[in-house]
Amino acid sequence: MKRSLFGRIWPNATAIILFAGLVFPVYWMFSTAFKPTGDIITEKPVWFPADVTFEHFKTAYHAPDFLKLVGNSLTVTLLAVAFSLIIALFASFALARMRFKGRKGLILVFMIAQMAPWEVMVIAIYMLVRDADMLNSLVPLTLFYMVMVLPFTVLTLRGYVAAVPKELEESAMVDGCTRPQAFVKVILPLLAPGLMATSLFGFITAWNEFPLVLILNKDPEAKTLPLWLSQFQSQFGDDWGATMAAASIFAIPILILFVFLQRKAVSGLTDGAVKG
Repeated sequence: MKRSLFGRIWPNATAIILFAGLVFPVYWMFSTAFKPTGDIITEKPVWFPADVTFEHFKTAYHAPDFLKLVGNSLTVTLLAVAFSLIIALFASFALARMRFKGRKGLILVFMIAQMAPWEVMVIAIYMLVRDADMLNSLVPLTLFYMVMVLPFTVLTLRGYVAAVPKELEESAMVDGCTRPQAFVKVILPLLAPGLMATSLFGFITAWNEFPLVLILNKDPEAKTLPLWLSQFQSQFGDDWGATMAAASIFAIPILILFVFLQRKAVSGLTDGAVKG
């Protein structure tokens, strides 16, 4: 009885400790953003601020080119995710449904591309973009972000396409649908969890990416939010409240997206990993 009780308690206790360790930095970031300056620089930490202020958020919001950089980040991220999904839908269908020479080798290439650290290609990417006279442009960032998330997207969606019975597609074609119509009406709705998972992964990857924009986009108007956040403290000195407010603003879109998509995203990752 004691052993059974201990067996039920220790996994839950371990999970609670791990959860607290992961959540605490996020809580501290948001709580510091709302604290008055006096509660931030005090020797004794203020765990639960009694007074709330929005001055730090105003400081971050009125930083130079803030709205421009938000637009840059959203443009690059959303376009990269959209393009990767469109390409991955066709690629995953071909890999799951069609049999052609080199198919297994192509799947292996996607797996290697997913595992390979793309940071080793930063110098080559810089030289390529420089020679194309496209530095300080959002176009190279969009293309490279798309390439970064494409292998994961293709491999995940391939598992979903392979899990859809061919009989459903064939029945739709017998009823008068063409193959593209059968794909749109039958297969595509069943890919929703996989699309959610890959969209969330792609958004987080592109939204948080830092080294490429640091190297390729030196122009202040061509930067994105990760680079702006790294340089924020140098602009405002030791204003930790404003720094935490800026970090909170940067994290809010990901948190909102995760809250709305987390159930389907988790199921999409697990199902896509074991099917096909």
